[in-house]
Amino acid sequence: NGKPSRVFEYDVSTGALLRTIETQGEQVFGAEHANSCLTFDGSGRLYVLNNQLGTFRLDLGTAVQARYTPPYPNLKACSILNGAPCSPTVPNLPALPNDLAFDDAGNLYVTDSLQATIWKVPAGGGAPQIWFQDSRLSSPYVGVNGLRLSPDRSRIYFTVTLDFLGIGHVYSLPLIDAPQASDLVEFRRYFAGGPDGIAFGASGKLYVVLALPGQNGISVLNPDGSEFARIRNKGLNLIKPFDSPANLAFDGLGNALVTNHAFATGLLLPNHFQVLKVFVNDVASPLVEPIVP
Repeated sequence: NGKPSRVFEYDVSTGALLRTIETQGEQVFGAEHANSCLTFDGSGRLYVLNNQLGTFRLDLGTAVQARYTPPYPNLKACSILNGAPCSPTVPNLPALPNDLAFDDAGNLYVTDSLQATIWKVPAGGGAPQIWFQDSRLSSPYVGVNGLRLSPDRSRIYFTVTLDFLGIGHVYSLPLIDAPQASDLVEFRRYFAGGPDGIAFGASGKLYVVLALPGQNGISVLNPDGSEFARIRNKGLNLIKPFDSPANLAFDGLGNALVTNHAFATGLLLPNHFQVLKVFVNDVASPLVEPIVP
């Protein structure tokens, strides 16, 4: 739209818009430019993924923006002609940083949805390093997507929205320096729905947002991966209230706040780009908010 990406600040209790912060430094407004997911550190600073800039950090007191990483590298698809580092994908696609989470040491883990890669950024920022890659994370559409640490901080859980067979997955890996392909464990498989963002509740349940029309809503998983509940649109309604939801967070009052993507309908129904409040009778398993240099 020819405008900078923005960060919006809302009042949790009323939904009132409090502040809009424009992103600084995007160079090509005629090309895709967007902020994706965000997280906080222990000092209350906000970390935002941007597909042109990489990761930037916002001081919310002053709204001053600082670079935390450079742009995420555009890796060539792995082949005989392309040596390492490369991406284990069939098409040669650009980086798409999507979701992020800190560990207790201040390392930042970032999913790259088009390059079948999870990046690791050292505490204090700098160049992203490849932490894990596998062709099972690749997709012709959106691959590895939502990411969270387990409540006991021993594993990283993440989604693959659609693999090459059109199947979605929730996987986990041990939170170690260099996980191997044999460490990858499938936690849940979705033959329809398209898992996107995820969050753990204090109950130990994993809340999985399903983004694709026809099955969109929230899948609530028990600690063994079985489905405890499915929250969905009523009847045959495909787009209300859930219209391609993307991610969620808890408000501390028993509700999940869910962002509607509305990627299929938003041009015709722009008011479907909204944040839904869904009662789930749960609160958040606390995210890691480390003290970062």
